[in-house]
Amino acid sequence: MNQSADPCQDFFQFACGTWNKKHLIPEDRSSISTFEVLFDQLQIILKDLLQEETIPDDNETTIKAKLFYHSCMNTSHIRATGDMILRQTLQSLGGWPVLDVGWTTGQGASVGSVENLLGRLRGELNQGVMIEQWVGPDDKNSSVNIIQIDQMQLGLPGRDYYLKTSSARDVKAYHRYMTEVAVLLGADKRYASDEMKKVLLFETLLANITIPEADRHDTGAIYDQMTLVELELRVPEIRWREYLNAFLPDLTVDDSEPIVSYAMSYFQELGKLVMRTERRVVQNYALWRLIMELVPHLSEDYLEKRAEFRRVLTGVLSERNRWNQCIDYTNKKLGMAVGAMFIRDNFNQESKEVALEMIHTLREAFIDTLDEIEWMDEETRQVAREKALAMNERIGYPEMLTQPDLLSEEYGSLNFSDSHFQNILNIKRYEAEYNLNKLRQPVSKDKWSTEPAVVNAFYNPNMNDIVFPAGILQPLFYSSQFPKSLNYGGIGVVIGHEITHGFDDKGRQFDKDGNLKQWWNNATIQAFRQRTQCIIDQYSNYELDDVGLPINGRMTQGENIADNGGLKQAYRAYRKWVGRHGEEPLLPGLNLSHDQLFFLNYAQIWCGTMRPEDALSKIRSSVHSPGPIRVLGPLSNSPEFARAYSCPLGSPMNPHKKCSVW
Repeated sequence: MNQSADPCQDFFQFACGTWNKKHLIPEDRSSISTFEVLFDQLQIILKDLLQEETIPDDNETTIKAKLFYHSCMNTSHIRATGDMILRQTLQSLGGWPVLDVGWTTGQGASVGSVENLLGRLRGELNQGVMIEQWVGPDDKNSSVNIIQIDQMQLGLPGRDYYLKTSSARDVKAYHRYMTEVAVLLGADKRYASDEMKKVLLFETLLANITIPEADRHDTGAIYDQMTLVELELRVPEIRWREYLNAFLPDLTVDDSEPIVSYAMSYFQELGKLVMRTERRVVQNYALWRLIMELVPHLSEDYLEKRAEFRRVLTGVLSERNRWNQCIDYTNKKLGMAVGAMFIRDNFNQESKEVALEMIHTLREAFIDTLDEIEWMDEETRQVAREKALAMNERIGYPEMLTQPDLLSEEYGSLNFSDSHFQNILNIKRYEAEYNLNKLRQPVSKDKWSTEPAVVNAFYNPNMNDIVFPAGILQPLFYSSQFPKSLNYGGIGVVIGHEITHGFDDKGRQFDKDGNLKQWWNNATIQAFRQRTQCIIDQYSNYELDDVGLPINGRMTQGENIADNGGLKQAYRAYRKWVGRHGEEPLLPGLNLSHDQLFFLNYAQIWCGTMRPEDALSKIRSSVHSPGPIRVLGPLSNSPEFARAYSCPLGSPMNPHKKCSVW
């Protein structure tokens, strides 16, 4: 805390001012925050688990995780292997034209059309290029898996990097990075520079036709289900059947195959763009996106070029320790195996029981709130109650982690060797197969969609699930000898945030069974949108000091609604707890009431600072508001906060106009 700051002027400074002074951003980071400190502590635990020799508690799957981690750490083997396997992979995909001045479409005969290339990249290596594709629960019938397509993320963090002149330095660094990687693979420098300029122009045109994320909040409006033959008629420039057959070689795809698109206008423009673009440019771009994904797993000469690029883009001055990176890769790619090792010795069952109790109290608080909302009609209110009561709680980890046979089944087709790069390709093939195998299979409602050893929490609209993995539950949890006000202000607000996600602008469109359905009447939707507009306007008026740019209130609206609702439900739930158990003793040594502690602990979750480059990137591409805004926004909307800290009406933290959705 910075106790010399006035809590009614700037509560972020009051709660986090000293934390921010004492935690300087490390050279290998673009930011530092409470969550990143928790993440670092988790990394150290995982390092100890993964680097130890095989122990009796290990099973086939945890041994695979250790083998993968050790191959990642074996830099001498990575150096000796060089880029040989990458070169072979590029050849198998028709070659990278930038490496061959005489490349013609004929030389890419092993790949053939653009559609076949994109299909193979997705089907063999789980690499999306231009078309994001996955198999998953149909938003309108969440018990059935269906093919889904969307616009693809770009090489730079967001479309604005390509379209705004203020990003010229970043774009120049990106072009230099492309060129230097091509030269390392054997290209002529001048030729590579010219070819990659064409690739960059093509990607800029792609950025131009993507739909801004701020315009994609209404899932119902962008959901568009059709048959394959209808998709062919609507976007005739793309040979969809050829694309689908390239990554579904073992399944028959006929005219009636259902497909859901979330970006029809993008695909219509994409078809025209690909038709008028030289084939070698598309081949260069597609394989560049694969290479960009694989560069982190190559030898030092490639890593140096990547580090130079990241220095410009994120402000990071040096790369993270190798072991940090290898822990990251292992946990992301083999999350359930790592989770099984983590929970064995590092999960306190008390935190699970406390979280369950808190979820139930928070849900009661949310339902109480529903009864007081005057803008919602009675019929919608009743269905909202049913949805809240039907939410599934996934806390800690899935039970399969304690069953070695089920774990072995999960990773049965995945094998590793001493070659880290080959192991990465094996994982990409496994992920592709895992994705495609879901087609024609019923949705497994019991399956966890996230690994347990992560510092994050989730709401999944298709399952109506709230998920609190072990990795976030424990570090935010105060044991039973601490006041409940701290837990409700910390983990309680995170729980409330996820419950509220079920009723934000995206979540409210799904019913209690996880199906996309309009269960609100038009008058209630209109009233909800008016209140949402208040939040959008409020947050759009916040400016981030680091870069002097306003927050994108439209893009961040869902998370902002969840932050505000989560804080309100958690405070209400805490007061319910006090009503049942009585007031708690004050914490010795602190001249703060429990209500003050509640709001203080909430704010301190978001302590942290960012480099200007990272702040710019987050403003342009993140659906979350930066930490300071996540403190100032919800607290300035809270009459209970203003009362706890005796903030005069009209002060920055107690404005006359307050926004409230839930």
